[in-house]
Amino acid sequence: MANIYLVGFMGTGKSAVGQELAKKKKWKFVDLDQLIEFKEKMLIADIFVNKGEPYFRRSEKKTLKEVAREKKFVVACGGGIVMDEENIKLMKESGSIVCLCASPESILKRTSGYSHRPLLNVKDPKKQIEFLLKMRAPFYAKADKTIDTSKLCVKEVVSRILKLV
Repeated sequence: MANIYLVGFMGTGKSAVGQELAKKKKWKFVDLDQLIEFKEKMLIADIFVNKGEPYFRRSEKKTLKEVAREKKFVVACGGGIVMDEENIKLMKESGSIVCLCASPESILKRTSGYSHRPLLNVKDPKKQIEFLLKMRAPFYAKADKTIDTSKLCVKEVVSRILKLV
C-alpha cells in the first residue's frame, strides 16, 4: 500500500489529522517540516530568515524524495510543497494526495499567535492568507481528493479520508 500525502495551507489540520489517520491505519506518521527541522538542526522560520525560501524548498524536495521511498506512511506536507510540479508528480507516483482546505477566517483563527509561521509574519495576515490561497489554488486542485476542514473536527476529517482512500 502506498503513502497518503496531506497537503494544503497552514492551519488546515495536516499534522493533527495526519497523526490520527496514521493511528487508525496503523501506519507511520511523518511531518515533513519537522523532519526538515531535525535534519537542518534549525526551525523552519530560521531557515527562511537565515538561508532563504529557495534553500528551504530544495531541502523540502530532497526530504520528500527520501520519504516517498517508504510505504504505509501518512505524510503531513508543508503548505507550499505543491508549488513544485516535480513534488506533485512524486507524491502521485508514491501515494494519494489529499488536500485539506479551510476558509481564510478559519486559517487566521487557527494560526494567530504563532510566530513560527514565516509567511504570515506580515502587517495584514488575512490579506496574505487570501493572496497565498489564490496563488496556490491551481496547485492544490491537483490533489486526488479535497476536504474542507473549516467546520470539522479532526476525527471527522479522518473519517472522511478513510472513506476516500
